[in-house]
Amino acid sequence: MSMRVAIKTLGCKINQYDSAVIQERLARESCSFVPFEDPADVYVLNTCTVTDRADWEARQLVRKARRRSPAARVVVTGCYAQVSPEEVSRVPGVDFVVGLNRMDELVRYVGDGEAGATPAVPAGNPRDARAGGRRAGSGGAAVSVGNPRDERGVAVLGARRFLGRTRAFLKVQEGCNFACSYCIIPTARGRSRSVPPERVLEQVRGLADAGFSEIVLTGIHLGGYGYDLSPRLPLSGLVRRIAESGLVSRLRLSSLDPREVTDELLAVMAGSEVICPHLHVCVQAGEDGILRKMRRNYDTAYFARLMARARGKLPRAALGTDVIVGFPGETEQAFGASLDFLADLPLTYFHVFPYSVRRGTPAADMADQVASAEKKERSRRARDLGARKKHEFYASQVGRRVSVLVEEPAAGEPGGLKGYSRNYLPVLLSGGPDLVHREVSVRLQEWSGGRLWGEVEC
Repeated sequence: MSMRVAIKTLGCKINQYDSAVIQERLARESCSFVPFEDPADVYVLNTCTVTDRADWEARQLVRKARRRSPAARVVVTGCYAQVSPEEVSRVPGVDFVVGLNRMDELVRYVGDGEAGATPAVPAGNPRDARAGGRRAGSGGAAVSVGNPRDERGVAVLGARRFLGRTRAFLKVQEGCNFACSYCIIPTARGRSRSVPPERVLEQVRGLADAGFSEIVLTGIHLGGYGYDLSPRLPLSGLVRRIAESGLVSRLRLSSLDPREVTDELLAVMAGSEVICPHLHVCVQAGEDGILRKMRRNYDTAYFARLMARARGKLPRAALGTDVIVGFPGETEQAFGASLDFLADLPLTYFHVFPYSVRRGTPAADMADQVASAEKKERSRRARDLGARKKHEFYASQVGRRVSVLVEEPAAGEPGGLKGYSRNYLPVLLSGGPDLVHREVSVRLQEWSGGRLWGEVEC
């Protein structure tokens, strides 16, 4: 094939994972890879569609790619391509629109501009694209998009090019059965489905053999793992199997829904030296009225009890969360109650997101949309609280001995290295390049200037 390919990823870690799989697959076809900012033969844009802003950003990147290399092919894939194929096909400069889980089609588009033997379907009816056909979109781009509701498996596994050779992400679950009022992702990704545990263990073995020391289990709705399998196997069972396999020394979990952090999962984590003491549990709001409007399946009392149990079982764990501020109908009183609630929780850090409209979701049509300036101010206040929480937790760790997996040289610190402890502390330390990709014992010495420093112990 011998093509220069530039891949750009927008959105979440799942998209980054999918892009890593795309790159690995294209590498088998003798493609070379260049930065998205450089001239290329083919540009592959893996899109997000979680907000209208994300759609706009994707359209802007298409135009930039076309200006950079007018003769190049532009392939748009990802969630925006899946949810709005007709709209994407009308963007000037787009040649091919490829939905999720259509890797063979994408590879053929990149290679020779043809989508193989898939029969053409007449343009003009958006449902044609969802039926899995290939056709010309109304803007002239070829469209190949299937119906996510028909998907029964997880098509991408075992990316080996993600984040160098120290930490690998492994997608074990796809899709979501929830119906949060602000979220379009179930429409893009379909219903929850799981990778059978035997296949997961095969992938873990392959990643360990490739040199990865840490594996992060991830999914669109990771806590939904296993409910579609026969026999059922909850996430706690999968985690236990991996930990007991002895294949990898560090296993980490990505984001979870509160209802799926079970006592059994906490017990498995507390009883294993392999499973990293780190939980990211998405609360989204700290006021019950807003949680109901979001269609979340818990209230603040439930979340508070969960965090107390997690801290009790995992006393040194990093406990993180996501918070959406400025959701429709969020008054200043409701926001203040949310801040007070978050302040009382044993959390380590927040990810704060101002609410952004996504067409096609119930929240987009709700009354009482919060003004942009108010969302910006509330985001600042929530981030300030998160910074105080982070400072308190990091400062409390000074003097402790931790195990750090050294990942890379520290930017801006000559002779410095950067790695992560098992409880997700980013640690800077001094040492030679021989320490990279190794797990070492470190004594935490100082927390200053937003950085945590440690010294390697012999």
